[in-house]
Amino acid sequence: MIIFCNMLTYTVKLAPQAEGGYTVTVPALPGCISEGDTLDETLRNIQEAIEGCLLSLVKRGKQIPIEFSAYRDVHVSLKKPRAQKRFRSYAKVAAH
Repeated sequence: MIIFCNMLTYTVKLAPQAEGGYTVTVPALPGCISEGDTLDETLRNIQEAIEGCLLSLVKRGKQIPIEFSAYRDVHVSLKKPRAQKRFRSYAKVAAH
């Protein structure tokens, strides 16, 4: 019996489908893919798929990929005229 006590977090990539629903993949786990009709269903399905992929890796003696993401949300307010002036200044510096 395998017992895990660590909580792992993985980034998933959601893609809406033209016919409806979503396809979802896990970049850190190539081949781990799922789908669903609603966003909630899709996320539940990929969670089960991730668990299955990780369990398969452990059973085969493979390493579990650990994902570290340094991404954070940063909110920016941009004033157009001032930003254009700064951009021109940076462009001049970059050209030299």
